[in-house]
Parts: sequence; C-alpha cells; structure tokens
Amino acid sequence: MKIYIVDSFTEKRFCGNQAGVVLLENGEDFHNPDFMRLLAAELRYSETAFVKKLEREAFKLRYFTPAQEVELCGHATIAAFTVLREESVIKVGSYRAETMAGSLEIEVSGKDIWMEMAAPRTIKIFERKESAALYASLSLDKSDVPETLVPQIINTGLSDIMLPVKSQMALEKAVLNAQEASRLSAAYDVTGIHLFCLEEALEVTARCRNFAPACGIDEESATGTSNGALTWYLRRHGLIKPGEINCFIQGEAMGKPSMIKTIFDEKEEKPRIRVGGTAVIVLKGALV
Repeated sequence: MKIYIVDSFTEKRFCGNQAGVVLLENGEDFHNPDFMRLLAAELRYSETAFVKKLEREAFKLRYFTPAQEVELCGHATIAAFTVLREESVIKVGSYRAETMAGSLEIEVSGKDIWMEMAAPRTIKIFERKESAALYASLSLDKSDVPETLVPQIINTGLSDIMLPVKSQMALEKAVLNAQEASRLSAAYDVTGIHLFCLEEALEVTARCRNFAPACGIDEESATGTSNGALTWYLRRHGLIKPGEINCFIQGEAMGKPSMIKTIFDEKEEKPRIRVGGTAVIVLKGALV
C-alpha cells in the first residue's frame, strides 16, 4: 500500500491544500472503513483518498476525513490523479472516477487535472432572519452583508452554504465560532460554510474561505467541491459566462494560498461544472 502526501491547487510545495493519497496494489480491495478512517486520522490531513484501479480507464475512489467517510473531495481527487499520472499509471487523456457522489469524468493534461462535478442543485435559499445566524457564526454582522446576494445551499457532490460578504475586508475579519457553525451545519445537513467576496481584478473571480468544523476542519485552504458549488451560484446570478475559466483564490488567511479553477458548460440545456488545478507530490512512502 503506497502512501503519498500531495499539495493540491498549487504549483508550489507547502502551499495549497494537503491531501493524503493511498494507492491500492493490483487486486487489493479496500480495507474496512475503520481502518481507512484511522489511517486518515494518522495522516491528519482534512481528506485522504483511497484509490483502486477498476479497469484501464476507470478508478474507484473513497474519501476519509480523520472523523468520517465523505462522498467526494475535490482537492483529494486532483491529488489522486496527479499521483497516478506522475507514477505512470495513467497518461494524458480521459478517465472515470467512481465515487459515492456518482461516476465523474476526469481530464488529465500534462499540468492540470480537471474533474467533473455532480449535477448542480440549489437546495435552499435563506431568508434574511435565517441569514443573520449564519453570519454571526463567523463573527460578522449586517454591515458585512451585500445588498443583492443572499446565502444559499448548493450541492455539486457535497452540500455547502454559500455565504457572500461585500468586501475582502469582511472576508479577512471573519472569526469562526466552531460550536455554532457546527450546530448550523448539522441543522441544515451541510458540510460547511463557504464564505466569499467577488473580486474586481479580471484574473480572479472571487476570494474565499471555507469552514467545516462539523467535519473536524475548522478552516480549509482549498475546496474543489465548494468552489464548484460557488460556480453554480454565480452562474445563477449571471456573474460568470459559459466556457470561461473562473479563478478562485482561497487559503490566504492560513498562509497557504491556493488557486482553484472552474468551467461552467451548458450543452443541450444540461449544465456541467468542472473543477481543475495543479498539484505537487511532497512525500511518498509505504505502509509497513
């Protein structure tokens, strides 16, 4: 069983978001869930992906936080297919990832890995009274709330609360109340809260912070699934265009700047969101 530590959504070591990747040997099956969870806890990263080859162009992935199994993880998927490419298990081309969130198309280039997200769904649009508690869980108040954008729960594989703020200053001053954010996450059955502000610079779409204390992650430096959900949110508000690459900056508050790319496609009235980026292998070893 080969184990890798990978920095995702960055071209530099020690930046981006760290993920564990475990490659199962040919013919080896997944271990029991408790073992995989304990191994993820030993590695201590927000997610660890366990990867099993099914056939030449298909792989099954399971994702574990130190506390539980989750349906999908964007940065761990980018990490996993980077490892597969760098270890010459795969080449440039199209592949399929079988996950608990569905069968997803993966495009592997010489640099970026692009993953298809689950079909986007708007789960809930919050009323103003409900929204106040969301902002308060991050020590924000009505002065930080934009006039035209409202919080929503979006799912592109995992459900997250999209929480807009009016400025980068509001984004930076947010302070997590872990107990309250966990309570709200449980109440609304979401993974966490994705805080964002729109960016005026042409090369950046938005700046983001992500909080998921209910999953044991107070803050995460890069989240593919959450930014996939944000892409759907922004498209529904007419703020991005089909076919264009969107760039989201995350992790600055943690000293681990990350860039997550997305593309929104709308073919035959069926929306598709892809999340992409680069990753760097930092360490590799084996379980003994």
